[in-house]
Amino acid sequence: MNIRSEDFETQLVEFKPLKDFFVGVDSDGCVFDTMGFKHRECFCPAFINVMGLQSVSLIAREVWEKVNLYSRTRGVNRFIALTKAMDVLREHPAVIKKGVAIPELDEVKKWISREPKLGAGTLQEELTRNPHPDLLLAMKWSEAVNVAVQNISRTVAPFNNVHKTMSRLSGAADTIVVSQTPYRNIELEWREHGILPYVRMIAGQESGTKAMHLRLAALGKYPAEHILMIGDAPGDLQAAEECGVLFYPIIPGKEEDSWKELLDEGIDRFFSDRFLGEYAENKTRDFLATLSQ
Repeated sequence: MNIRSEDFETQLVEFKPLKDFFVGVDSDGCVFDTMGFKHRECFCPAFINVMGLQSVSLIAREVWEKVNLYSRTRGVNRFIALTKAMDVLREHPAVIKKGVAIPELDEVKKWISREPKLGAGTLQEELTRNPHPDLLLAMKWSEAVNVAVQNISRTVAPFNNVHKTMSRLSGAADTIVVSQTPYRNIELEWREHGILPYVRMIAGQESGTKAMHLRLAALGKYPAEHILMIGDAPGDLQAAEECGVLFYPIIPGKEEDSWKELLDEGIDRFFSDRFLGEYAENKTRDFLATLSQ
């Protein structure tokens, strides 16, 4: 599949309400127990091998997991995560002591600062204009990640109660996937596990940021209190806050409990306009307490 980012954006802009409520749901780490798995087995090995970090591999793995799993940058776009991990690694005392040179990736940072749709397509467009080694290295790493993900991750099933919850949500709400994972990877996983029929469309990294997904697909088309973002990362919360809509967290380490509570209580509160207020505030506080600064 070769769909331009503009085509994905058009789908969001032209998304029309069929129901009174709207739900955006993240995928990796939220619907599927793949967040830790993909980062440990796909993202991090490619990070070490492509970036030439073999001499500090244990430190690199520690840094990668901290940035992507256990801190407030959990779930951030992969290219932002790459530059963040490089910066943290460069300042690590053990790396400094070893005298290992860590790539700066300045050209990648410049591209990130001006590009709202951080994906392989827009990176390739940038490379046609500026075939800088930094950008080539980032593309090589991203492609290695994609190959690894496609080879080993599709056997991971959704969390318990995802099927039941998505079935109930899609019965009264227009639901879409809101993710920073490439479209093709999401489509394969959701189709393989029989949950693709619960969503009307998939918005992946090709469509821009999660806030863009919510803004283009839902804002102005539904009342703000009828728009819910379900996610497991601070970026999901940030997207919801930026758009002024509701947020329900799938708390890392408590994913099964989070889905069960959403099924047993959260859905009813959402559809009966009893979600906003103390309930939403308590859920957000509990979520943030699980992640380091």
